[in-house]
Amino acid sequence: MAFEVLPIAESHIEGFRTTLDGVARERRYLYFLEAPALEDAMKFVRNGIAKRYPHFVALEDGEVIGWCDVLPVDLRPLRAHTGMLGIGVLAQWRGRGVGSALLRETLKGARDFGFTRVELVYRAGNPRAGRLYERFGFVHEGVQRNAVRLDGTYEDVICMALLVEDTT
Repeated sequence: MAFEVLPIAESHIEGFRTTLDGVARERRYLYFLEAPALEDAMKFVRNGIAKRYPHFVALEDGEVIGWCDVLPVDLRPLRAHTGMLGIGVLAQWRGRGVGSALLRETLKGARDFGFTRVELVYRAGNPRAGRLYERFGFVHEGVQRNAVRLDGTYEDVICMALLVEDTT
């Protein structure tokens, strides 16, 4: 089965939200446990499109199977060069190159947007994500101890960053 990676468009909003919800409900990877309401997802995506933030989706037969985006960390001048990466892939598509393809396109988009630093955090119970990020050049910058608590159990969060090369 083949997939393609494209910039997100309004026609992808419902599929993006459904995929986001599927990953969130696994309760293992993201900072939230369910997707926002469809109306909020529409506002989020439309705002990102209007501002030309790097946001890509992976599609298989027109259905969203994953997403990746880089959003500004802070709009103040001292941090305007820095973006925060978010990514998710449906369980049945993991380990098939979808995350790598999404990350590759999104990092190109981040560079083209003007970000020179891309940060991310991931939950320590997801070492597979850490290996993916390392393959793309992200380096460990720290650990937030007990940063997540779910059902009374704490989990550390790993912080990584990539300095994006300017190829112009």
